[in-house]
Amino acid sequence: MITAQAAKHLNAAPPPPEFTAEEVDFLLENLDSYTPEEQAEIYRIVEELEARKRAEACYNDLIEFCKAMQPDYKVGKHHRVLANLLMEIEKGKVYNEEGEEQAESGKDRVCVNMPPRHGKSQLISIYFPAWFLGRNPDKKVLMVSHTTDLAVDFGRKVRNLIGTEEYQAIFPNVQLAQDSKSAGRWNTSAGGEYFACGVGSALAGRGAHLLLIDDPHNEQDIINGNLDVFDKAYEWFTYGARTRLMPAGRVAIVQTRWHLDDLTGRVVRDMAQSDLADAYEVVEFPAILEIENPDNPAKPTEKPLWPEFFNLDALYRTKASMPLFQWNAQYQQKPTAEEAAIVKREWWNEWVKEDPPPCEYIIMSLDAAAEKNNRADYTALTTWGVFYNEEENRYSIILLNSIKKRLEFPELKELAYGEFNSWEPDAFIVEKKSSGTPLYQEMRRMGLVVQEYTPHRGSGDKIARLNSVADIVSSGLVWVPQTRWAEELVEEVAGFPFMSHDDLVDSTIMALMRFRQGGFIRLPTDEPDEQPLYRRRGGYY
Repeated sequence: MITAQAAKHLNAAPPPPEFTAEEVDFLLENLDSYTPEEQAEIYRIVEELEARKRAEACYNDLIEFCKAMQPDYKVGKHHRVLANLLMEIEKGKVYNEEGEEQAESGKDRVCVNMPPRHGKSQLISIYFPAWFLGRNPDKKVLMVSHTTDLAVDFGRKVRNLIGTEEYQAIFPNVQLAQDSKSAGRWNTSAGGEYFACGVGSALAGRGAHLLLIDDPHNEQDIINGNLDVFDKAYEWFTYGARTRLMPAGRVAIVQTRWHLDDLTGRVVRDMAQSDLADAYEVVEFPAILEIENPDNPAKPTEKPLWPEFFNLDALYRTKASMPLFQWNAQYQQKPTAEEAAIVKREWWNEWVKEDPPPCEYIIMSLDAAAEKNNRADYTALTTWGVFYNEEENRYSIILLNSIKKRLEFPELKELAYGEFNSWEPDAFIVEKKSSGTPLYQEMRRMGLVVQEYTPHRGSGDKIARLNSVADIVSSGLVWVPQTRWAEELVEEVAGFPFMSHDDLVDSTIMALMRFRQGGFIRLPTDEPDEQPLYRRRGGYY
């Protein structure tokens, strides 16, 4: 017997939302008691409710939306993780009137690194903006890629998607404005806006509630060795795109890694250098995952990120077809993976005490830049000390200070003079090039003991010189304090020769070569000899 409530729903067309699952089950279980006309109406109600259920699932879940738009959409586990992050971005940060973040708050900054051909652009550049505008038809979306043509192509696909029956079944209230004919610039009927552009485009007058950046770097520039593109992309992002954000605007950067100075590397560095910088949640998806092997902890098990698409054999073939540093960057999301680094991060010892040990000999090393502008190298001034490590019964080296700045010559002179008087080094090495040459002459006139350094042909290029001192670090003889400036030096040395700036590398090489050539430290491979004795002195960083 049909209930009065169910009968009321049965006569409604279309069925109201309060038609419950229990009532539908009751109708289906008692189909034989109804006339053919009533049965047809029951089937219509069931189909309508199923359609509403599917539409609700797509409205609330990005992956379900993707599958509705493309029935053969191949969903990997990494797509689920990325979709969850993007849904948190859609939610955004939520604050109360007192400015306190609420429990239901989402995210406003994410940075995701993925290998090529792993479904990155399809999810972030096509389906996500369409889903976002479906839920927020009055918001503004700014879509960025490395070229305007590619970004506009994404815009065309999003615009066309909104006009499909499948999309309208989920978001029936979202329509394109009548004058929206351009693929890269169009509006919704609710006042929302979509604008697609390439890195470097003019953005005056544009606003963005959602800033999406999909692969901001052009592979051809990088392959041709044009590393200036990293600085240009970062500056355009910082001074252009980032300034277009509306209040509570969100940013999602999704890219394949190329270099330590790519956009991901720069925003991560900004976070390390300032607690006030934008706080991105950074997620890395390596093409080959290393899973802990309980039977052999020293040899983790390797598994492909997207086994439905690329198995291990296919990835191994790709790895064998390119230089190691390129594989590490693009596929493993590690531009300075340990195999490719001349001096690895793990070789440096961390000095955990607040004060440095008493140093018996101090060396300052200066690598001066040519001039001060956005494209010029930095000036790098490092200070090092040699001390007797009683725990290890040998002499070691410690980094006491590191300064990296863009300076005009008067500022450079003032800095060098001040640091010299502060540290009173036993040796001050200045590379005789660019601003270093007049500085060397100035300091000699002031009566300061300065030694010039000019790389000669026998010392090889910079890679060869770093290789010549790598043993000093790998032997565990070099210590660095737990500071941001020390971390910056370690990262730059680990990233050489793939970083666009290597000034700290130059300064480090000069200092370590001086310690080695002067007999201040001994490697385990050296023949036994008496340890040298030096004048003891203290130092503080």
